[in-house]
Amino acid sequence: MLLKNNGQKVLGLIIAIILLLLFICASIIYGYTDTTWKMALNAFQHNNGSNEHLVITTVRLPRALIAAAVGCSLAIAGVLMQTLTKNPLASPDIFGVNAGAGFAVVIAVTLFSIGDLQAIAWIAFAGAAAAAIGVYIIGSVGREGLTPIKLTLAGAAMAAMFASFTQGFLVIDEAALEQVLFWLAGSVQGRKLEILLSVLPYLIAGWGIAFLISSKMNVLSMGDDVAKGLGLNTVMLKIGAGIVIILLSGGAVAIAGPIGFIGIVIPHVARAIVGIDHRWVIPISGLLGGILLLLADILARYVIMPQEVPVGVMTAIIGTPFFIYIARRGFNAK
Repeated sequence: MLLKNNGQKVLGLIIAIILLLLFICASIIYGYTDTTWKMALNAFQHNNGSNEHLVITTVRLPRALIAAAVGCSLAIAGVLMQTLTKNPLASPDIFGVNAGAGFAVVIAVTLFSIGDLQAIAWIAFAGAAAAAIGVYIIGSVGREGLTPIKLTLAGAAMAAMFASFTQGFLVIDEAALEQVLFWLAGSVQGRKLEILLSVLPYLIAGWGIAFLISSKMNVLSMGDDVAKGLGLNTVMLKIGAGIVIILLSGGAVAIAGPIGFIGIVIPHVARAIVGIDHRWVIPISGLLGGILLLLADILARYVIMPQEVPVGVMTAIIGTPFFIYIARRGFNAK
């Protein structure tokens, strides 16, 4: 369903905002502990310290806000990566950016016992940057230069390398394995609001910059030669977009671990709704990314209740068929 005029797109944006808010509320209400909408309202207005009120305010509210922020960040990072690389399969997880950030955080937490939230955030950014730079360098080698297929292969290799390093390190250190295994699967369960607040300034900066460069991304999507002919500084734009990708994907991994497929699925859904204009694709993708991760997290609570499935597993179940569909059709990212 393609929204053709700005009026329809504004309406679609409003509907997406309302849906995001509703899913945040649903995330606060539904789960193993039986709560109601009235109970949630009372928890914020007249908290009596009961178990239900504590679950709502200290567990589910942070969890809902974290899922919304992480989903938004991964989706926007996916939009930028697909435009930069002209590759419909580009995303932070496929290109190894999430794996690099995850490996850096695992080393910091388990080997150096780093617990400071700000430090972990910067370490995640460094790991994401190292992976992104590595993919770019490997993908640029050869006479053909940088091509979508070479980037995909380089990203897959980088993701496999960091995943192997992480697994090898955790095999040696069994105590570390127990400490970070659930986090490595990708989860928003048990995350405190403090870790979101420590990373939120970087995420907000990433969201804001992504929107500010959205019109320039439209020009870049027409090709480097056309963009240069129109006076666009493509080098600086690519560097700026790369920094945004590192901020968003690194911040998301620092909070919730490496969660996959949102960065692949959501940009394509957004383009199917609002077209290829990045001024609409970026905000719609952010909202839909938050909605998808909230939905996946709610479903994860009921699959094997009273236990929970890591939300990264749920996004993989949702995203894998779509990934195969894109790969088979060979859509061109705009």
